[in-house]
Amino acid sequence: MDEPSMPTPPAHSPGPPAPPIPLAELLASKDLGLRRIAGPADADLLWVHTSEMADPYPYLLGGELLLSAGVLLTDPDHYVGRLVEAGAAALGFGVRPVYEAVPEALIEACDRYGLPLLEVPPETPFTTIARAVWRLMAEARHRELRRVTRAQQALATAAARPDPVPAVLHQLATQLSGRAVLLTARGEEVHAAGRRPHPEATAALTRLARVVARERPGSPASATDTHGDTHLAAYALGCGEGLVLALATRQRESGDHTVAGIAVVLLSLLAAPHQGADAADRSAALVRLLLGATPAEVAPLLGPDGPWTVIHARRSDGTTPDALTAGALGASLGSALVDAGREDDDGTVRVLLPATAREAPPQADDGEEPREPPRARTVPPHPGWTLGVSTPTPLPALAAADTRAARALAHAEATRTPLTVDAPVAGLAALIPPGQAAAHARTLLAPLTPPLADTLRCWLSLHGSWDRTAVALSVHRNTVRQRIGRCAELLDVDLNDMDVRTELWFALRQE
Repeated sequence: MDEPSMPTPPAHSPGPPAPPIPLAELLASKDLGLRRIAGPADADLLWVHTSEMADPYPYLLGGELLLSAGVLLTDPDHYVGRLVEAGAAALGFGVRPVYEAVPEALIEACDRYGLPLLEVPPETPFTTIARAVWRLMAEARHRELRRVTRAQQALATAAARPDPVPAVLHQLATQLSGRAVLLTARGEEVHAAGRRPHPEATAALTRLARVVARERPGSPASATDTHGDTHLAAYALGCGEGLVLALATRQRESGDHTVAGIAVVLLSLLAAPHQGADAADRSAALVRLLLGATPAEVAPLLGPDGPWTVIHARRSDGTTPDALTAGALGASLGSALVDAGREDDDGTVRVLLPATAREAPPQADDGEEPREPPRARTVPPHPGWTLGVSTPTPLPALAAADTRAARALAHAEATRTPLTVDAPVAGLAALIPPGQAAAHARTLLAPLTPPLADTLRCWLSLHGSWDRTAVALSVHRNTVRQRIGRCAELLDVDLNDMDVRTELWFALRQE
């Protein structure tokens, strides 16, 4: 029977929950007693998987440390060949009770295919190895997050200097221990910082920059390459000038792409030519937020008191968007106010969008531009994305709009629709004074904890569907049943009664 030693990652997560762990770090854990007896010494571990199947190939994701006692091992050469084909990182073979020692044929096959082979002593359970790997991954993730946070603060501080573009490039080169260059679409150097690499690597970096320079349709937003021992990367800036951020580093560490993405966002704002007063104020608000200002302090820079629309978005294919992809979504929506989240969250991108926009007014006869009333901005579906959209909201109520946008996104994913707009209170509900409605809702829902109230709200919005509610909340359907049953007990109501459902739905909508 094939059972993973740790939970399977969620469907929307295409990668591991933390940076890969070098095999050497696991072997250094003396309490495990692991010993490499074949294959290369270098390998990066992304997962741990236990299987006693004769061919576990269909159940491997790639990058696993596969643990087995060889219960069904009959053809070591074929077995190892299939593991390498599946992309396994290493094989851990447990001795006893099936084998008294690692089979010599298995050792030879691992050497032949270049697969690291670890001998697992009888006193080391496979679950202990799995826990050790995930502990090392958690420590690595913590180190990465601290590094990214420090880099973000340093880059934001540099962006606030009188010479922001050179300052950001210098700080980026320092953080990545490499070369950071701002190039034109033709490869001309605008600003640079850090030690210049070998001339051949410099030429290769310039060629890579031309690949992403947006002079023709279909150019990628980023590209990577290597030249000898130098890692190269190029990122197109979203300022409409064809500028490219090019990086050359001797080593590539986990979190480098995130740090580069932060720099791309800042440089795109700083390099944007001829910003209008509104755009300049919003860029200033973004930088001040990065420097630690509160939303209330930067609210005046965002414009009038409202209205604003909050959008929550996730990739339809389940992949986690990086800063560049999130910025492209914001640009297509018409806003630079984009929160791409972190690589370890659920992949949600948040966009703050002015709910109204002015058309370019025609020139009046007297030379003055006539005042045109603002038009309502409609958020269209975006291919490849699932969107949850709040109704237009004044600045003081943005927190509530953020919650409504999250609920709308969950509803869109559960119902497999590309876009859901949070509907405002209307109809008969609009006839009740808000204060009285909120007081009634607080009294009625007082027995429920926030998780129970959220589950009940989602379940009612999806017409009592267990499966769709489970999808929207990312929990098992049995968990939904248990929570809804608990809600019925605490409220002492029959949730099969439509009158009860209607009253609860009204109360939940007041939150």
